[in-house]
This record gives sequence, C-alpha cells and structure tokens, in this order.
Amino acid sequence: MVNREQATGAIVLIVMILTITAVVVFANKVKVDVATERINTEQMTATTLQKQDSLFIFDPNTVSYNELLTLGFDKHTAVSILKYRARGKVFEIAEEFALCYGVTDSMFTILQPYIVIGEQFKAKPKIITAKVDTLKEIRQQQWEQKRAKRKPHPYEQFRIDTVGIDYLQTIGFTYRQAEALIDYRDSGTEGIRNMAELSDCWAVSVEMADSLAKYVIFPEPKPYGGKVEINSADSATLVKVRGIGPKTAGAIVMYRKLLGGFVNINQLSELKCVTSENFMRFSKEICCDSCVFSKIDINFAAVSELEYHPYMTRQAINKIIKLRKSKGGWKSFEEIVNDDIFTEEQALSLEPYLHFGDIPLDFFSSEN
Repeated sequence: MVNREQATGAIVLIVMILTITAVVVFANKVKVDVATERINTEQMTATTLQKQDSLFIFDPNTVSYNELLTLGFDKHTAVSILKYRARGKVFEIAEEFALCYGVTDSMFTILQPYIVIGEQFKAKPKIITAKVDTLKEIRQQQWEQKRAKRKPHPYEQFRIDTVGIDYLQTIGFTYRQAEALIDYRDSGTEGIRNMAELSDCWAVSVEMADSLAKYVIFPEPKPYGGKVEINSADSATLVKVRGIGPKTAGAIVMYRKLLGGFVNINQLSELKCVTSENFMRFSKEICCDSCVFSKIDINFAAVSELEYHPYMTRQAINKIIKLRKSKGGWKSFEEIVNDDIFTEEQALSLEPYLHFGDIPLDFFSSEN
C-alpha cells in the first residue's frame, strides 16, 4: 500500500517531468520561429538579389507602391513604408530609410547604392552668421551689447502715461523694473497722476524718483477725481475699470438707458452679471453724477414709455392708466401710495425718475 511520503514523491516527480517537457517544447518552438524568420529573410534577400538587374535609383521620399514592389519588397512592407511617410516622416539621409519597419539590414545593404535623397529633402546645413574664433569672444560681444543697451541716456521730458519699456531701459531701468512700472501704471483707471504715486511703485527707488522729478510729464487731471462717471462713460471707458469686462460694460450701458440714468452706484448691483465681490472691487473706482438722468411725467407718459422703465410693474401701469382718467393725475408720491399704486419702497425707488406735470382734464378723455 502506498504511504503518504510515496504519494508526495510521486506528485513531485510528475510535476518535474511536466515542467521539463514544457521547457523543451517551448525551446523547440523558439528555434523553429527563429529558423523560419531567418529562412524568410534569406528568401527575401535571395529574391532581391535575383532582381538586381531591375533595381533603379530611387528617393524613399517619393518612391511609389509599385516601385517598392519592383525593388523586392512584399505588399505588407511596401504599405508600411508609405504609411510611415504619410505620417510626416522625411528621409533626410539614406540611413534613415533603414529605420522603416520591414527594411532588413541585408535589404538596405543591397539598396543603399540606389538611394538618392532629393535636394528639397536633404538636411540643410546651419548658416553661421557671426565669424568668431572662440566662445569667449561670443560672450564678450553679448555682454557689450547688453551694457550698451542699459547704459543710461541723458534725461529728456517724457509722458508717464505713454512711455514704454524700451525707453525706460534707456534711462536706467532694468527690463523687470520697467515692466513692473508699466503694470503699476496700467492697473489703475487714471494711471500715475503725480510724483507721490510714482514713488509708491516698488520699481522706482528714492534716488530714481528724485532724478526723474524734473522730466516726468503727468496726465491732466480728469473730472470726478479720476473716477469713472457711470452716467456719461461709454463701454470703452467702463472696461478700463478693474472688474468691469466687455459683457458687464454693455449691460451697464443698456440698464442706464432703460432707467434714464443712475441715481447712485449701488444700482449696478441690480444687474445679474455683477456679483457682490465684483461690485466691491470696482465700486471705489466709479462715481455717479445724479444730475445726469431723465424723468417720466407720470401724468402724461404713454403706456409704452411707462413699460420701458425697469422699476414699473404691469399691475402699477394698469392702475395708473385707469385712475388718472378719473382723478386727473397726481401731484405727489403720497397720493400715489395712498391710491395703492406703489408701495412705499417702490415709490422711493421711482421718486427720482417720475415727474408730476399739470395736465388739462380733457387730455384723459382722449387717451386710449
């Protein structure tokens, strides 16, 4: 009877036999594959050698499919070469053709004497524009050019609101300092308006500010203390304010037209495109001239004119048309609130935009 140790030994022996058999089979398969590949390569080379009398000079950048077949390539390799070229590959030297899939070393050795690269495909030699003997001379030239560029020129009067980086470099600023000064100037709505603001820029040292004081021309001060007045500014002026983009500027101009003008800057927060964060960002750079807006005569205005205003509701307009025919109009907001046309809050918002004109009573008899 087979004991436990004998059974275990038998199992181990069987596993070893199976492992050795698998290794032998795999090794034989590899040998067969290598041999097959060698035979195929030798057959292809032999076929090419047999066709040497039909070989011809060709450019791998322009050779056609049929010409590749004539040169001894099979259909698969010919298609592979054309696809390789179609992906943008340019053969600048003959040796690059050997990198194509399917071009064996023996094939390339046979075809190399027949490969001629066209002039339009050959690698262009680099043109040397400077004739110098050593790297030291090149660096010396570059250093002298930089020194000549940065050498301060005599000061002349210049406008700080239009000066560019190049000129600032000629009077002693480094490129980084000049760039910082331009950014500092363009970050505000009015630029740099005086020497105090110029000195506040980190790129301007105390010595530099003192030396420039006699030569800097500042822009003329604008009304409203340099702030943008939202009732008179166009879209191009509004977008210069930090936080107001083209879309917001267009919305401000349209809303201003509907209202008849802004009474205060807080009305901008009524626009959907103006967030509270954005309003806080640009509110310090704008102002409002409350004298620049138009009014509607509530006792005379047509329905279309009343509907045009954003603060008017359809319910209020219907009441206005109905009651002013019987009352002959109103003289104050207190009367309108008492007639339950507007709430006190609505009346407060509309007060700057409404006017109470004296109208003959017979006007209402003809109104539709």
